[in-house]
Amino acid sequence: MKLTEEQKAEIAELRATPRPTLRAVSEGMEAHLYNINPVLDHGFVRVIDYMGDDAAICQAARVSYGKGTKSVQNDEGLIRYLMRHWHSTPFEMCEIKLHVKLPVFVARQWIRHRTANVNEYSARYSILDREFYIPQPEHLAAQSVINNQGRGEVLAPEEAARVLEYLKNDAARAYDHYEEMIGQDGQQGLARELARMNLPANIYTQWYWKVDLHNLFHFLRLRADSHAQYEIRVYAEEMCRLVKDWVPAAYRAFEDYRMGGATLSEGALSCLRRMLAGEAVTEDNSGMSKGEWREFKDILG
Repeated sequence: MKLTEEQKAEIAELRATPRPTLRAVSEGMEAHLYNINPVLDHGFVRVIDYMGDDAAICQAARVSYGKGTKSVQNDEGLIRYLMRHWHSTPFEMCEIKLHVKLPVFVARQWIRHRTANVNEYSARYSILDREFYIPQPEHLAAQSVINNQGRGEVLAPEEAARVLEYLKNDAARAYDHYEEMIGQDGQQGLARELARMNLPANIYTQWYWKVDLHNLFHFLRLRADSHAQYEIRVYAEEMCRLVKDWVPAAYRAFEDYRMGGATLSEGALSCLRRMLAGEAVTEDNSGMSKGEWREFKDILG
């Protein structure tokens, strides 16, 4: 991922001018502030600002000020209790603002999470850069025969090479025409807000994305999951690394109860109780559909 000299200078200046503050500070997150964390071929995630820490979650849950007589161990126990019992409001007391550079097709998937504040780079006002996401051959896969919205086996080398040529050539041609349409050399030039319609979905955009910790955890639970699309999952995984340093106790509880845990239906719980009682439970006598039974077996391992 390329950074302009102006971007490098801005980051260096921001990190070189710390300011005293009376607000809660997370030392783990302070180390990440403003830094570029590369994702995909041209993308990145970087923390612009944050509010709160593990102590802020506990403070909100207790509706009191200061640490009082509670120890760190008590705080972690409280955070785990809150996570375990789905008490989400205390987690909403923490917020983070991220600067994200990502392909447009990833942004359109990302924006389905409507519980954040977003301000995106304007292609009506500015000209988009000639930067496109081109997958690595190992990430080019056929349509899954099991999951209608997922990938199957990796394409054979010859087919992958052909697809990559299409992606590169089509993106370059579309951008060439974009530049021609908005150019004013011997013509009026098409308005940018119209010319952008010709650009492919793998061109990069940027936005500022501000979200509270509760809704961020919901995003990460879905997008950092192994079943999520690779191109958004790598962003979520990078964000997990940042959040782990920001609110370590809350992140541990999140990993345990959300990422590593499972939700069972009443029917699934009934089957589990029957199994524990020694009964031979099968798909035929489980009362579940084929898909439900397969997911239930996956949970049990």
